[in-house]
Amino acid sequence: NIKSTGLMTMAPFDFSTEERKALFKECRLLANQLNLKECSMGMSSDWEEALEAEATWLRLGSCIFGSRSN
Repeated sequence: NIKSTGLMTMAPFDFSTEERKALFKECRLLANQLNLKECSMGMSSDWEEALEAEATWLRLGSCIFGSRSN
């Protein structure tokens, strides 16, 4: 009884800008094909590429709170 409303993806850290753009566009295309409204993609380091690919959710923790300390 779970209803999916969207997809989420994160690009590997070693992806180039062009590879991230392609991944995000592919995720949005798949969400559209599945008639899913939401598409969560992009983080603080690649949110612009995610917006370009029509993300509906962004994860911006590092932009807001700063980087994590190890």
